[in-house]
Amino acid sequence: MNQTSIHAQPPLGFIPPNFNPWIYRGVKTLLPLWLQLQTTIQEIEGNNVEQLVDFYQQFQDGKIRFLIAFRHPSVNDPYCMGYLVWKLLPKVAKDKKIKLKNPLHSHFMYDRGIPLWAGSTVGWLYSQLGGTSIQRGKLDIPGLRSARELLVNSQFPLAAAPEGATNGHNEIISPLEPGISQLGFWCAEDLQKAKRKETVFIVPIGIQYFYLSPPWQAIEQLLTQLEEDAGISPTNHSLDPAKLYERLYQLGGHFLGVMETFYRQFYHQELPKLSDQNLQQRLEKLLNIALEVAETYFNLKPKGTMIDRCRRLEQAGWEYIYRDDFKEMNKLSSVEKGLGDRIAEEASLRMWHMRLVESFVAVTGYYVKDKPSAERFADTVLLLWDFVAKIKRENPFFRPQLGQQKALITVGDPISVSDRFDAYKKSRRQAVASLTQNLQDSLDHLIIHS
Repeated sequence: MNQTSIHAQPPLGFIPPNFNPWIYRGVKTLLPLWLQLQTTIQEIEGNNVEQLVDFYQQFQDGKIRFLIAFRHPSVNDPYCMGYLVWKLLPKVAKDKKIKLKNPLHSHFMYDRGIPLWAGSTVGWLYSQLGGTSIQRGKLDIPGLRSARELLVNSQFPLAAAPEGATNGHNEIISPLEPGISQLGFWCAEDLQKAKRKETVFIVPIGIQYFYLSPPWQAIEQLLTQLEEDAGISPTNHSLDPAKLYERLYQLGGHFLGVMETFYRQFYHQELPKLSDQNLQQRLEKLLNIALEVAETYFNLKPKGTMIDRCRRLEQAGWEYIYRDDFKEMNKLSSVEKGLGDRIAEEASLRMWHMRLVESFVAVTGYYVKDKPSAERFADTVLLLWDFVAKIKRENPFFRPQLGQQKALITVGDPISVSDRFDAYKKSRRQAVASLTQNLQDSLDHLIIHS
């Protein structure tokens, strides 16, 4: 969001699902064209889709309720999920001579912040497709109530990304948020209260992207561009992965040094000028400092994982921008509006530190080193591009396209929530944590390591 456009506004409202069959048919028809024109995805392959067919059949027969938990490495994941349910699912059902009722669809949960940067039209479209909004950093009662109601009573299953946001890594899963597991248990609880017999499941879905041809030339060119942005002159334009890794490592170290100086000089943070720590240790220290800078402004205490801290900071920033006391703006004086705008601008600037961290929470010091594949190189170089784009105030959502890709969608083995419900009644926190870890392991097992 451009800083000049930041103004204090009324609080963010919940966007309810409002499934429109006509919009659904239109988007479903246009999806292949959209994939062709707006993404690098040339092919989408499904594995074990018959498992999902069986679950949709049981769902439509009133035997089960289920929640689809999909991996979220890329902004293209929603298109792939649409292709899975709208195209691959009916094809496999037809091949298996299994009759499923139309329309084949799923509701889905999405971050309430998406329409803020993507535009209000996106919020309207998501609503018309049956999406239900959720604010991640607070107890969003309307959002949770809507998701809970859909999971128990809707004509479609409910889909959500338990990682909460894209992490830019094909082969690393971010720590999962517990909300998916909690929704599953709430569903089992609501069904039991209603004396209904459906069994509740979570179906893990893996999504990965593979380049049809390794885009080493495009990776090298983007690396060169980033080096120019950093003021580094490349000494070797070889496409040899070992040489590229040397440059990538040098660039990462350079950016770390620049940011360490930035926070030391202008935010008075204690960071060693010369460190014998490795890049991973330095990165973790830097990310912690960046979050502390934002937390200090919002008077928040560091608590939980970095992802937890990012979510709280996001919510704190939104509460400074989208304010309860601005519900009736026509009753506010120009001075009050002006002061509100100043606070909104400053809150947005402080949230910038959190956005930097958000891009790097899954970064490790060994991802490329262990397996220097084109996919892993591309993941990392594109994350660095995101970082530079945010510093340069460019739109990070218009990423460079390195090459044509194939998407692989794998349906995992379902996890029964109902089988764990007795444990949930004994210890809710422990049961939710256990189910979340089980889901994390299931999604991890669906990854094909290049």
